[in-house]
This record gives sequence, C-alpha cells and structure tokens, in this order.
Amino acid sequence: MKDIIIIGSGPGGMTAAIYALRAGMNVTVVEASMYGGQMATTPDVQNFPAFQKISGFDLAQNMYDQMMALGAEFLFQSVISVEKEDNIFKVVTDENTHHTKAIIFANGAKRRRLHCPGEEEFIGRGVSYCATCDGAFFQNQVTAVIGGGNTALEDALYLSNLCKKIYLVHRRDTFRGEAHLVNQVKNTPHIEIMYNQVPVSVQGEKRVYSITLQNRVTNQHTEIPVNGVFVAVGLEPDNSRFSNIVKLDPYGYIIAGENCETSTSGVYAVGDTRTKTLRQIVTAAADGAVAGAAAAHYIQK
Repeated sequence: MKDIIIIGSGPGGMTAAIYALRAGMNVTVVEASMYGGQMATTPDVQNFPAFQKISGFDLAQNMYDQMMALGAEFLFQSVISVEKEDNIFKVVTDENTHHTKAIIFANGAKRRRLHCPGEEEFIGRGVSYCATCDGAFFQNQVTAVIGGGNTALEDALYLSNLCKKIYLVHRRDTFRGEAHLVNQVKNTPHIEIMYNQVPVSVQGEKRVYSITLQNRVTNQHTEIPVNGVFVAVGLEPDNSRFSNIVKLDPYGYIIAGENCETSTSGVYAVGDTRTKTLRQIVTAAADGAVAGAAAAHYIQK
C-alpha cells in the first residue's frame, strides 16, 4: 500500500513528491515517458526564480535528483485507469496494479495537433512537436514553425541556431507570446514571419518537402518548400480515462482550484492538467507544493 501515488513527473509532480516526502509520506511517482515533462525539452528557462537562465533539462534533472535523494520511488509505467474502492485507490498501469491512500494527477497536457492532411503521415519524417528533441536533424535546412505563443517563438529561436531558414507561421497578425521573445524573433534575419496564415496540408514522399498555407485574409494558398514542420499550436489535456474519478471541464481539464482539490476527496491535480489561467513551470511547482502538503494532511487526519 502506498501513501501517495503521483501520476506524472513534470515540475508539479516532482515538487509534490518533494513536499510529501518531507512530510513523512512514502511516495511513488509513475511516469509514462521522461521526467521533467515539457520543461525537460525547453532550451532555456529564464523566468524561474533563482536562475537567470538554465536549460529545462538541467532544471528537470535538479528536481529529479532532489526528489530521489528524499526517497521517492520512480516507475516508468503508463497509467491505464484509476478506480476508487472504499477509501483506497487502485491505479492500473501497463505493468502492474498499485493501491494508494491518495493520488496527485500531474500528467500535464499534450501538444495539440494541426489536424491537416499529411500531418499524421509524416510524423517522425519531417513533422515534429519538439524542436529541442529533433532540431539537430535539420541542420542547414529549411523548416517551418507553426504557432504564435511562447513555445512557437522559443522553437523558432532555437532552430535559428541550426537551420538556414525558418518560416514562423501564425494565424493572427500579432503574437500572443512574451514581448521580449517577439522582439528576438523579429531581430533574427533568417526567421521569416508569415502572418495570418494557417497550414492546410503537408506534402512529402519519403520525407516532408513542403507545406501549403492559406492566407486567412485573402484565402490565397501558397506552397512553401520546407524540410521540416514543427507544430507548436498549444496544448490539450489527456484526461478522458480519468473522468470516472474526477470531474473535467468542457475542454477536458481536471476541475481543481488553487487548493488543487478535485471533486473526489483524496485526489489532487497540479500543473497543466488542471483548470488554471497561467500554465508555467513556476505555477506547476507552486501547485505541487500545495498538493503534496494537502495530500499528506489528508492521510494524517
């Protein structure tokens, strides 16, 4: 029997583990892919207190090391379902079944797809959702980044150190991202901004060779030769399999307030997976502290 199972190991999940462990709980963290979540694939983090600049990977590694030094159990497993039996929770993974007194959902959100022809076909063959992971495959080549938020801006800047040309494709005429990132992008000569454009298809044979855009003002279609397409059009939750245990909002996020409490006693949600207005590393970590302490208090009552 576990005290607390944390599903996901981004900044929210790892901070929750740290706080729960320091409260004397035994904690198991279950992660399907890699610890750190999206933070681990962020090239430079410049808005986390105490660090003027640190790579997302290094920040994730620091959190992981601190968590493990306190005695966390870490399992690379995919969670299939969560059920409640009396006051005990059953967590079924692809490898085992675990029982716990409390659960913290820290499973984040996944990159939203374009849902245009050619996207699915060329994933891994020119279409990517992680510039940090795959950018090195496109050295001295031409790429397109789709999106207008911080992630898209950061991806374009990261790729500018590798690619000879980057098209930054944005559906509006102004960016939603932070002003300093927008200014950096505008001052990078080989980033060309394509305003009011949306992708309508990705073309290729063995690999991507072009993307077709539609101008939202004129409806004109333009085919642009590119070797790679990096998609950064926001996030969407992946919580449908947990709808039996927690209430979701119409968009699929777990309903939880600043106390991180969900509709089910003993279940908490932190970071990008829950309803909130600001999704950042620092706000996920803050959620983790709240939920880790709250879960420990729930068990000790």
